[in-house]
Amino acid sequence: MSQLHLHASASPAAVGTPLPHVWSVCVGAGRANEGLRADWQEQLATAKRDCGFESIRFHGIFHDDMFVLRQKDGKDQYLWHYVDALYDRLLELGVKPFVELAFMPKSLARKTATVFWWKGNGSPPTDMGRWRALITAFTQHLVDRYGIDEVRTWPFEVWNEPNLDAFFDGTYSEYVDLYAASVTAVKGVDASIQVGGPSTSNFVPDERSDGERWDMSFLTPTDVPDETLPWRPVWIERFLRDCAARKLPVDFISMHPYPTEGALDLDGSSIHFTRHRDATIHDLTHLQALVRASAYPAAKIHCTEWSTSPTSRDHGHDELPAACWLLRANLQASGLCDSLSYWVFSDIFEESGAGPATFHGGFGLVNFHGLPKPAYHAYRFLHALGTERLAAEEGWLLSRHADGRLAAVIWNYADGFLKTPNVSYTRDRSRADFDAGTPGELKIELSGLAPGTAFELEVCDSAHGHALHAWERMGSPEPPTREQTAALHATARATERLTLHADQTGVLRYQRQLAPWAIGALRQIAP
Repeated sequence: MSQLHLHASASPAAVGTPLPHVWSVCVGAGRANEGLRADWQEQLATAKRDCGFESIRFHGIFHDDMFVLRQKDGKDQYLWHYVDALYDRLLELGVKPFVELAFMPKSLARKTATVFWWKGNGSPPTDMGRWRALITAFTQHLVDRYGIDEVRTWPFEVWNEPNLDAFFDGTYSEYVDLYAASVTAVKGVDASIQVGGPSTSNFVPDERSDGERWDMSFLTPTDVPDETLPWRPVWIERFLRDCAARKLPVDFISMHPYPTEGALDLDGSSIHFTRHRDATIHDLTHLQALVRASAYPAAKIHCTEWSTSPTSRDHGHDELPAACWLLRANLQASGLCDSLSYWVFSDIFEESGAGPATFHGGFGLVNFHGLPKPAYHAYRFLHALGTERLAAEEGWLLSRHADGRLAAVIWNYADGFLKTPNVSYTRDRSRADFDAGTPGELKIELSGLAPGTAFELEVCDSAHGHALHAWERMGSPEPPTREQTAALHATARATERLTLHADQTGVLRYQRQLAPWAIGALRQIAP
């Protein structure tokens, strides 16, 4: 049984350290056109309220279903109506665009329909001058519509995972040329706009990414203990070196530190294994040192996609072990990067077409119907933390807000479960991870409080706030009726809530058992 002893002094004199909220800077979504849906926008508004997401990144701003580019009489014409409708609504919700400059419009693509059900055009342009003109016109339009002060707060990321042929059917050198044209175009409008890349996929333990193209002949055997392998980021070091040689600006480095051996899963079967449970802190520590030693030591580090796995058919996404891991790993990452963007906020997500079931292992923090999964609660709990870390041990972290209020999170990650939750292509596999969990003993002892100080303890476990398990207890209706969906919404938000008080000596004492994989938040209630 895990022992979680949250013991610390909560005295106003207690000295803390900064706790950057890297988890709320950005969140992911599937593609731009999905953001024009009313239900997508409603779900984002709720996620913004509950989880505090500041910006959002998605694919496909230049895809043909956004109608940005067409040719007439041999000349390019631009149309921004769909872009404006999406960006206008985001800003109304208080969410900024994290701009991904991709994919290629069909009329400009060297190769078409390379990836996804919606046939993204992942290729270099047939004419780099036309691409540069598109990026210039796009950037200038944004400045004209939203103002330069606003647009300067939006990062512009050049492409998505160009190391993978499905996303960029070209070479490393062609990507650097694309980056050069893009950063020159954006900075030509205003030099202060943030631009970065290379937006590469997860760390690798071998030489598959060292050449001009991805080479899977270096695939590492799955029976090798992953913690012994020399995991390293894709392209980052030589991208920084080559940009310096060409005197190109790099305001931030971006990449996707999924804790898996595989980087792309289009058929629901191709991710080979997940790594050890501390893979994220290991990778980000290495990445931070690499960037600080480069010609761009002040470059920010934006991890623009991240989850327990890079597949939208991983049933683990719907379960508690993933939520527990995400809570723990986000806290480990604080201070090692500038953003750690969860991929994605909603199962309104069509890379492989519509999800085949109410719960199908989609990436989303909420499912297609907007039902919050345990991972959603993890992000709510993280958002409720203060900006100052007071104390932490395995299983809990205590923080303080600027106004002095205290907030803590707790997690019961099984002691003997030493890896990230497994990629689970079946629900039986994800349930095996769940069944590997063990109960925990929570003991809270906070001193230095005013007598009677009130706290709320909120817990999410299998019986409280777990949408999938509630749906299964209902008989797994497919699809659920309107009445069943309404009942599931209520149950999925019905976490356990208790009010606790400090005693007359100014100490908060509380002890209880936690269910396997339970996560929780302790929040001081304002008087």
